[in-house]
Amino acid sequence: MQAQEVLRQLRIPELEDLRQYVRSLPTNALMGAGAFAAFTTYWFASRPKAIKPPCDLKMQSVEMPGDELARRSVLNDSDEHMTHFYDDARTIYEVFQRGLRVSNDGPCLGARKPNQPYTWLSYKQVIDKAENIGSALLHRGHSHTGDKHIGIFSQNRPEWTISELACYTYSLVAVPLYDTLGTEAIAYIIDKATISTVICDVPEKAQMMLDSVHGKARTVKTIVLMEAFEDELVTRGKECGVEILSLKEFEALGEANHQKPTPPTPEDLAIICFTSGTTGDPKGAMLTHLNVISNTAAFIRITQVHCMLGLLDIHISYLPLAHMFERVVQGVVLIHGARIGYFQGDIRLLMDDLKELQPTVFPVVPRLLNRMFDKVFSQANSPLKRWLLDFAFSRKESELKSGVMRRDSIWDKLIFKKVQASLGGRVRLMITGAAPVSPTILTFLRAALGCQFYEGYGQTECTAGCSMSMPGDWSAGHVGPPLPCNAIKLVDVTEMNYLAANGEGEICIKGPNVFKGYLKDPEKTAETFDEDGWLHTGDIGKWLPSGTLKITDRKKHIFKLAQGEYIAPEKIEMVYNLSDPVAQIFVHGESLQACLVGIVIPDPDFLPIWIKRKGIEGSYSELCNNKDVKNAILEDLLRLGKDAGLKSFEQVRDIALHTELFSIQNGLLTPTLKAKRAELRNRFQQQIAELYSKIKM
Repeated sequence: MQAQEVLRQLRIPELEDLRQYVRSLPTNALMGAGAFAAFTTYWFASRPKAIKPPCDLKMQSVEMPGDELARRSVLNDSDEHMTHFYDDARTIYEVFQRGLRVSNDGPCLGARKPNQPYTWLSYKQVIDKAENIGSALLHRGHSHTGDKHIGIFSQNRPEWTISELACYTYSLVAVPLYDTLGTEAIAYIIDKATISTVICDVPEKAQMMLDSVHGKARTVKTIVLMEAFEDELVTRGKECGVEILSLKEFEALGEANHQKPTPPTPEDLAIICFTSGTTGDPKGAMLTHLNVISNTAAFIRITQVHCMLGLLDIHISYLPLAHMFERVVQGVVLIHGARIGYFQGDIRLLMDDLKELQPTVFPVVPRLLNRMFDKVFSQANSPLKRWLLDFAFSRKESELKSGVMRRDSIWDKLIFKKVQASLGGRVRLMITGAAPVSPTILTFLRAALGCQFYEGYGQTECTAGCSMSMPGDWSAGHVGPPLPCNAIKLVDVTEMNYLAANGEGEICIKGPNVFKGYLKDPEKTAETFDEDGWLHTGDIGKWLPSGTLKITDRKKHIFKLAQGEYIAPEKIEMVYNLSDPVAQIFVHGESLQACLVGIVIPDPDFLPIWIKRKGIEGSYSELCNNKDVKNAILEDLLRLGKDAGLKSFEQVRDIALHTELFSIQNGLLTPTLKAKRAELRNRFQQQIAELYSKIKM
């Protein structure tokens, strides 16, 4: 087949440049040695030098003195942990003040209406609005020595950040709320934190607040609404003993009763971040300004040589501000006088927001990365397209292994331009956290997107992160060395045969980013810390020869099978999630059963492509009901398990396919996207029973 005809049939927009190039060549040039030589010559001529890492990548952490086998970042000059990066930004309040100064009152926070461009508030406008809101809070009786907990119940938008700054300007404490907690959990938080004022975005959330306080001795007395509301809501509020005010009214009240800022100290409490665990009531992690600033400083220290942010950088804010991952990223942006653009509030419109905003900073979670990966491969729907994609990836992957990260190669221009453009075309820094990401997907997207792409690990109790990958180390399968703001040690978990002497064990953290404990809950606080002050995470880690940390298991969710073998299901799920057709999996076992079973949610985009190679076609629902499809997926899982060294009793004996993804909305995932194992067990009780009954037969 002639080269031009081959390319015409590809029908890939990104290959238009290649088509034009081929037309100028002899008929069989693409398949010939001449074209290959030309491409090779171009590749070598345009190949840039590798990023020089900030340390020896073969030794990214060092052991600290003592007998605890704790390790710290090599970026620190001593065993002292970082507490701040800039002397003039030691609290979140000072972060905004520094942003105002270095940006020369440049754009700060931006939002947009549907099909409209972004409009921006300057740093001074943001600070002025925050002072007005904060003054109104003080005027209505709040103070840093008394009633200081302020609820913020809203999606990401400028008013969220302004309300948060209002708290910090007067040494008050922000308490984020989010609707996925549910009415009962929100009522619990309000009582636990004795919140009397809540700032909401929409009337529906105000109504939820009223539902939680109606007929009960709740503490809420004032709800401030960002959006317009009806008189009926005000009437309902009065019936519940709650005053409803608009944010505009509230600002005017503060402006008329303006008070001089009373900034916090680094040791002052900044935020109480309630975590929604897999069981029990939410726990309120108390985080100080020092906690947040030290975490921010550590990120800046790691990226300062090759990816220091500046005035021209733009961050897209869509990950929930109620969680600390997004909050720390925002701190890094604001401290450098850069700007934050908020999504419209509908995740389905995120791609449109990205194209309009053209951000340079884009934090992500694995679930979004999975969708991006599936989208790219679903478009390679012919053998030739798949071959070209695989070849382009292999070339860029070889550059990654040499430390080269770029997006101006011929393969970027011809193959990966579309996926880069879908993020706005200007992203230069990405970071993923919150949950494990497949090494295959991370490596592919690092190559395809061609920007500095970091992976971190942590939890709310250490503010956000405690480890992160280094610039120049673009290998996957680990979460980097300890951050410069904390030390990490591994401790024995003998019942699971993990020993610190072998470089394995439960991950424990100590440093200025570690929280002060749970609000009014000394028992759970005591369970989290050991007698030496180390925070126990419940995660199992392993030190790699490079001094980086690999997450291998989870301590909390272990159980025994009938024969007495210990099972850690999350370790098995991490292996099985590497299967191409699998979007999600739940591995289950019981003490009265001798084997494991699983519930698998096949990937709706990738399953039809994957199974077609085996000669099976049909709609997604038809495929999920096809016994041959189930057997093919089970075979792939067992293959992956064997390759990963799973023991025979750690492999699932049988699986059932299900079509609905586990999600926050259906109650099967926590707001931080962790599996609610008890809920999953109850939801799939019938399928699990059927699987075991067949195995017995």
